[in-house]
Amino acid sequence: MSRIRLLPDTVASQVAAGEVVERPASVVKELIENSIDAGARKIEIMTHRGGISLVRVIDDGSGMDRDDALLSLERHATSKIRSAADLQTIGTLGFRGEALPSIASVSRFRLTTREPTAIAGTEIIVNGGKIDVVRDGGEAPGTQVEVRSLFYNLPARRKFLRSENTESRNVEHQIHLQAIGHPRIAFTLLRDDRLVFQLPETTTLSDRIRDLYGSELLERLIQVNGNASAKVQISGLIGQAGLSRQTRAQQLIFVNGRAIESGLITAAIREGYHTALMKGQYPVTFLFLDLDPGTVDVNVHPTKREVRFRDLTGVREAIVHCLRQTLERTRTEWQEKFRAPPASPPAVTKIPASATVEPQLAAAVSPESVRAGYRPVEFAPRPVPDNRRESVAGVDDPGRAAQTARSKHATPQQFQIIGVLNKLYILMENANGLVLVDQHAAHERILFEDLQRRMEEQGVPAQKLLLPQTFDLPPRDSDWIERNMSILQKMGIGIESFGPNSFKIDSLPSFLNVSDPTQFMRKVIDDLKSVTNNSSAMRLGEEMIAKTVCRHAVKANDPLRYLEVEKL
Repeated sequence: MSRIRLLPDTVASQVAAGEVVERPASVVKELIENSIDAGARKIEIMTHRGGISLVRVIDDGSGMDRDDALLSLERHATSKIRSAADLQTIGTLGFRGEALPSIASVSRFRLTTREPTAIAGTEIIVNGGKIDVVRDGGEAPGTQVEVRSLFYNLPARRKFLRSENTESRNVEHQIHLQAIGHPRIAFTLLRDDRLVFQLPETTTLSDRIRDLYGSELLERLIQVNGNASAKVQISGLIGQAGLSRQTRAQQLIFVNGRAIESGLITAAIREGYHTALMKGQYPVTFLFLDLDPGTVDVNVHPTKREVRFRDLTGVREAIVHCLRQTLERTRTEWQEKFRAPPASPPAVTKIPASATVEPQLAAAVSPESVRAGYRPVEFAPRPVPDNRRESVAGVDDPGRAAQTARSKHATPQQFQIIGVLNKLYILMENANGLVLVDQHAAHERILFEDLQRRMEEQGVPAQKLLLPQTFDLPPRDSDWIERNMSILQKMGIGIESFGPNSFKIDSLPSFLNVSDPTQFMRKVIDDLKSVTNNSSAMRLGEEMIAKTVCRHAVKANDPLRYLEVEKL
């Protein structure tokens, strides 16, 4: 008896669905792409419970007649290609004819569609891949697809879905990709019957970025004018040299209008920014590549997330050249800040009690001055004016001056302060030798432990603002604020909702010196969005403390007075 059998169509569709439909965001992606290919100008998406319970996509596209509607639910039935040769010139987002039957096989599925000239439409109801109902429908022209109870018949797949909030974020990210890639289409998202955003159709990418991310980000983006080569046309918006993120969440890449993920392009972007980025930071890019469809293979990944380029080297070089040229043309102070400073000999000074530390080293410390154990640091003497304060770098007897400094400035830990090295390290000594303390790291640690203790005990003390300030946020950031408002308040940030996507700040942590509260909040949100949603409240609070104190601690190159050094 043969052990190899043909799978029933329903089972085959469920197997295919494992590749095409990973989570609710996959459903949203496939349905939106179908709407775009149908010529829709308006697309409305509604989700319940992160899309696990319901995904509904409504468009005003061309619609289908009954025969096409039924065929669309058959595997490998498509209107977008006719032969294998068409795969070389694909101009649509979808082409395999797998999405609708795959989705219908793992959900309770309802499709209603009507052509603009038709009197009546068609309604089809499918449960687990089996068509139950086909009848006339009275919907508006276009197509509406409703997907309920995703993976209800595949409990093993359903249990691997993440939390509702995580799935909601994935859905929203997918809609952001489609909205940015197609600014001429209006998008509306409702989550659990609540309006998240309503994006009007627009003619420019800049307007769409402003609607999604706000004017503040847009002002720090620069236009890419991209006739990078005859084979690759590059356009879009990229961040200025000083604008970066801790993740690639805002590093978006589109090839012929399709959002993709590509290690090659990511590496090229990194190389294009070269020295303009700090290690571990990622640039903000909304980059569009237009190539001859025959030079790009989009049929290499089940969800079409990845593509293959015929001329890898040419694409990479075009991106690097275009980005470097754009950044060079719009060089900013941020770019200069990230350039390596010229090498200079280290400087050490004794700290007068009332003066700002301005170290100037007369000569480098000789290797012979450092031995096993401790030996006083020796500096080459140089004459100084009589009215100048005595310093290690400018006295007739530097050894005697160092001894005087050590006798006067012993800290409770029996460390004796000598000076500050290059405005980076506090230089001290004890019985065992020299000790260098990173002034930024030390202050950051002190602030962190103090605030952590206060937060665990009774919350961080807050200081009321003289005038409360209001500010607007993109929908995704607004959702983050609302979900974590209690943590922010425990951190001493008095914040409350002040309308759709609008908030009011009336207090801030008392230890902070914040000149612009709204800018401060935007930085806090940007820092903490990388924290996973499943983190505990205390974990989130610790992350916030760490990010906040890093920004407000003493920095490298900050001049310190003696009392400030002694306090550290």
